[in-house]
Amino acid sequence: MVYISFGMIVLNGEPFVRYNLRSLYPWAHQIIVVEGACQTSKAVATPDGHSTDGTLEDLRRFQAEEDPEKKLSVVSARDEGYEDGFWPEKVEMCQAFAKRATGNYLWQVDSDEFYREQDMPALLNLLEKGVGRIAFPQQSFWGGIDHVNNSMYLADFSRRGVPRVFAWGPGYSYVTHRPATVADDKGTNVRKGGDISSRAMFKRGIYMYHYCLVFPSQALTKVGYYGTNSQVKADYSGGFIPTIHSWHSNFKQITRPYHLHNIQTCLSWIRPYRGTHPAQVINMMADIRAGRISHELRRTDDVERLMHSRSYRLSTLLLDAMASVSMSAIGYPFFRVWNSAFGRFKRAVGWLSRLVTQ
Repeated sequence: MVYISFGMIVLNGEPFVRYNLRSLYPWAHQIIVVEGACQTSKAVATPDGHSTDGTLEDLRRFQAEEDPEKKLSVVSARDEGYEDGFWPEKVEMCQAFAKRATGNYLWQVDSDEFYREQDMPALLNLLEKGVGRIAFPQQSFWGGIDHVNNSMYLADFSRRGVPRVFAWGPGYSYVTHRPATVADDKGTNVRKGGDISSRAMFKRGIYMYHYCLVFPSQALTKVGYYGTNSQVKADYSGGFIPTIHSWHSNFKQITRPYHLHNIQTCLSWIRPYRGTHPAQVINMMADIRAGRISHELRRTDDVERLMHSRSYRLSTLLLDAMASVSMSAIGYPFFRVWNSAFGRFKRAVGWLSRLVTQ
């Protein structure tokens, strides 16, 4: 039998949280949600370390109204002894859900990550055969649910995959958050017990649907977190002139159509999405548009102008092809060399620009 413990960390997860919980509930042995801010997220949290958008209240409401089997538990920083209400970092949040997991699989999921209901039976069949780890390719959405984001970074990210499902048992431990790593009771990485790669999931047509850049509120939260977090800030600016703050301006109004992802170290673009969405995402968007829940949608006029631009459509088709080739077995080594050289160039230009302005 497969018993899945879903673990989620969340800060300002509206409007996703209740819809994600509804999506996971039928497949869950338990759902452990770790809510709150890290020390580096104080700019987008309450003074006592919680979400500012009602996420915690929505979790309590779900427990009271939509959790007949008592699957959901909610963990805060104070439950783990952090008296100021703030988590040290995301790894401690993940370790908090891991230590409470009682299933034989641990499935990490962010509040804005969904899976299609029709893919779940195939995933359960894989788990019943016994695997150590599953990594997923992703569909990354931008400005709404009608367009997906792509870049060399995202193509590389999908090639490596997002580790999300891990074998779990007594004595197992959650080791690192970046990348997500789980070790068994002997300290061995569970992926060695049988790894289902992102490429294998791609061949099955199974993705993680990541609604990470859909709403203006998400962009603002990313600025508050990554704009002040020295650990990951360099990934977003690349040591070059564009920063997370200039990206936020570009998210609000597109002025640089080839730098749309918040990782600014390479070109990024959008294209129309022609596939299907998880059912709860469709329900969420319908509720927002009908006014049943209140949440700001991003304006679409600038996106529509891009999509009507013949030159942009042709250029993004070419970029998609280049990204696909760069992630192939033949093209990938050349991509790594180019990316390393380009990164050094951008860091050098960033160093010179700072030197000039001092």
